[in-house]
Amino acid sequence: MFVLYSDRIFLYSKVMNKKAENEQKQTSVGFISLGCPKNMVDSEKMLALIAQAGYVIDYDTENADVVVINTCGFIQPAVDEALETIRHSLRRKKKGKIKKVIVAGCLSERMREKLVERFSSIDAVVCLGARDEIAQVISDVLSGRAEKIYKSPADWESRVQSDSDRLLITSAHWAYLRIAEGCDRNCSFCTIPSIKGRFRSKPLEEVVGEARQLADSGIVEISVIAQDCTAWGKDIEEKNGLVKIVRELEKIEKLKWIRLMYLNPFGISDELLEEIAKSKKVVHYIDMPIQHINNDILKAMHRPDTKEKITALIEKIRKAIPDAVLRTTVIAGFPGETEVQFNELVEFVKQTRFDALGCFGFWPEPGTKAAELGGQVSQKIKDQRVERLMLEQQQIVFERNELLKGRIFEFLIDENQPGQPAAGRYYGQAPHIDSLCFIRKCSEPGGSFVRAKITGYKDYDLLAEKI
Repeated sequence: MFVLYSDRIFLYSKVMNKKAENEQKQTSVGFISLGCPKNMVDSEKMLALIAQAGYVIDYDTENADVVVINTCGFIQPAVDEALETIRHSLRRKKKGKIKKVIVAGCLSERMREKLVERFSSIDAVVCLGARDEIAQVISDVLSGRAEKIYKSPADWESRVQSDSDRLLITSAHWAYLRIAEGCDRNCSFCTIPSIKGRFRSKPLEEVVGEARQLADSGIVEISVIAQDCTAWGKDIEEKNGLVKIVRELEKIEKLKWIRLMYLNPFGISDELLEEIAKSKKVVHYIDMPIQHINNDILKAMHRPDTKEKITALIEKIRKAIPDAVLRTTVIAGFPGETEVQFNELVEFVKQTRFDALGCFGFWPEPGTKAAELGGQVSQKIKDQRVERLMLEQQQIVFERNELLKGRIFEFLIDENQPGQPAAGRYYGQAPHIDSLCFIRKCSEPGGSFVRAKITGYKDYDLLAEKI
């Protein structure tokens, strides 16, 4: 096992390639992964392909022979981060510290020619559908035969790429399981459909096969992801498809926790709630982005929800799953959002008391319908609204943490360093997204489950002592 530092995350490998040729052994590849969990899965697949081709994956992205940057291009802050990362690597290349720079991921799909025009010294741009060609791209770049842009194949939007045989970025005991790609929703603020194409479900046998492979490698917790998990199967005439996936994953003995992410409100059925409620492996954690609560704003967002439907659904969730931890995301400063409409959102958050909430200021992304709407809100007001909402949510979380004192939960240990409390999570804390729990008197290694009593909290993180 080796550890590869990539920007701000650890990359863990369980596979050591022993078939490298002498020339390839001397070529080091640094990898920088940016963006969301779905992008992380692409990074894991590319890393595996690079390692299988015999290249040496180097933690030092400042001085590697080849640097691959897997970018995000969803909203402007992500674009800015990706562009600055590219600039930095190209500056290192100009100084002779890096030989080649390859840009992959969502920004490559979204900008393509614009990236080449802006950065002429990029050696290759790899679009999303060309992900699995990454080892060949590296070979082409090193030999001087590379194309500037490796475009997605024509049939890319009619299929889903396999994510098996990945080199995990996450850890030795939890991982993401992608069940679909693309999106058919028409949210007026979102660039995803234009970047990733129409929604297509990964075949059930592939989903289960990948899950079994992860479990056999030591994974005990999987987070099921897609642009919209509740839509799985709709393109292949499967009703309540996510329920079918859950039932199949339940059969995998080595899996202990199954976490369902990105459940849009309009896709959460009674059958799904019943399945979660009775499941012994699906954790009672509902990640449900509502985006807003004012009906006029929801309509302008092209969301099929209403305040009344969302309110009723939350009541239904809490009745069906009394111990459910409910997480959501919302957007502040959408075009035309008045102070009254924003206050309605704030009051809803205060009354609903979500266990976790992320708030983002609206970004007028080029090519989206919302970017062309009148009534654009100033950046200053957007920032103020985000801050106000997050301060309200902070108070809710601190009060909730206070109520958790004395409660006993089963925790999954993520990391345990000598002389320090173990870092772990109970079912209400999703990896890489939510807070942690620091557990005293715990000697169990990462991947273990322990029972502990919550004794307090520090900011968002919980404190506990092993029983």
